[in-house]
Amino acid sequence: MKPTRQLRDLGQSLWLDNITRKLLESGELARYIRDYGITGLTSNPTIFDLAIKDSVAYDAAIIAKSRAGKSGEALFLELALEDLVRAADLFRPAHEATRGVDGWVSLELSPLLVNDTARSVKSAAELHARAKRPNLFIKIPGTPAGVPAIEESIFAGVPINVTLLFSREQYRAVAEAYLRGLERRLAAGRDVRVASVASLFVSRLDVAVKDKVPAELRNRLGIAVARRTYKAYRDLLASPRWKKLASAGAMPQRVLWASTGTKDPSASDVLYVEALAAPDTIDTLPEKTLHAFADHGKVAGVMPVDGGDAEAEIAAFTKAGIDVDAVSSQLQREGGDAFAKSWNDLLERIAAKSEVLKKAG
Repeated sequence: MKPTRQLRDLGQSLWLDNITRKLLESGELARYIRDYGITGLTSNPTIFDLAIKDSVAYDAAIIAKSRAGKSGEALFLELALEDLVRAADLFRPAHEATRGVDGWVSLELSPLLVNDTARSVKSAAELHARAKRPNLFIKIPGTPAGVPAIEESIFAGVPINVTLLFSREQYRAVAEAYLRGLERRLAAGRDVRVASVASLFVSRLDVAVKDKVPAELRNRLGIAVARRTYKAYRDLLASPRWKKLASAGAMPQRVLWASTGTKDPSASDVLYVEALAAPDTIDTLPEKTLHAFADHGKVAGVMPVDGGDAEAEIAAFTKAGIDVDAVSSQLQREGGDAFAKSWNDLLERIAAKSEVLKKAG
């Protein structure tokens, strides 16, 4: 049995951490759906920046939109929505078969709104409405300013992919926001079936501490944090508070493992995929990691619902001088800054490409 099939059989969804127009037009994304059972994908400004930089696939659309008077953010969002709507339609069968649990694509909210709750809520609603697809998530970071935007968006009925989570505590804050949004909908007599996922970034934790810990602790922090977060997730699903919402029709805010490509060349290229096998979760994979896991990955076990050795592992990092909470907070700030930079780079690239294409006739 294929390793990807084994993960699906234990209840984990596999999503692609990429989107390009070439993937859509070549039929490659359709092949991933058929051969690997991919049931969703995620995008971010960096992914789109690289896609537009390295391809001529967007050139005709850029020049047409430029001539129509579009520029900057407006032009980019049209390009992104064109791609994501096509992808959403490919995943629509999975979305319908699972009654909205699976089959999602994601569009990043402008990172420049990260500290503006009101505008984030307004923009999330507008973008979701523009897509006219039920299976499109809007990505909002799980920062202190993002938490109230998540709650308000859920209350408004907008499906949200919470991004940039690096710790159990950050996860708990956004899970609370999701619960509050649903509870407010229930109290108002509204449908509580509003989807959300909470994305924990795994490998970046190991990259952040790799030069600060002894060799025996390398590539172990991300998995330890994932395990303690998974325990918090399972505890929440067993709570009376959640069961009340579930009985009214609510769907769990599934945990999504992000940043699961191995960054250390000396480690297994399927390290995180194998370690993060867990029911009722999502693993979003870069293409390289997807191919590697399909080729030689193994599903040796399932993540323990009680967190396994997570606390002992975290204690070992603390003993080595690592403040895990401080690292997680720093990574969240840096992640927001990196996405803002990618956003600005993306808009500059589109503007420059528009000018070059115009001059070329």
